[in-house]
Amino acid sequence: MTEAQATPPAFRESRDWIETIAFDDHGLVPAIAQDAVTGRVLMFAWMNREAVEKTVELGEAVYFSRSRQKLWHKGEQSGHTQTVREIRLDCDGDVLLLSIEQHGGIACHTGRESCFYRRLEDGRWQTTDEVRKSPEAIYGHG
Repeated sequence: MTEAQATPPAFRESRDWIETIAFDDHGLVPAIAQDAVTGRVLMFAWMNREAVEKTVELGEAVYFSRSRQKLWHKGEQSGHTQTVREIRLDCDGDVLLLSIEQHGGIACHTGRESCFYRRLEDGRWQTTDEVRKSPEAIYGHG
């Protein structure tokens, strides 16, 4: 069951809950996407108020792209959507944690499961995760 389905309609309609979120001066809040089963952190992105509202409404992750200055429905190009199972707000109200089901097993635009695929070892970044599908195959360009 998605967050939107699990959330009573009155809760979604009142919007009082969104006032608890401490958006920054740019109207953004950091959002961490974590695999609902394994607990692995898959990615980090930003959300504005509209992205948060859309995420709750759709039950799928919608972020705000700072580079494109627009909403970004995760998987809109790649097909690797994220079904939201739960949304949590941290103690300061300024970070969201999305417990998600990652469709296609790829969260990163590099074709990996997680955006956090490099680990610092002996002063160097070591790649720990293999590419599951090339970005060219996912997005159709090089």
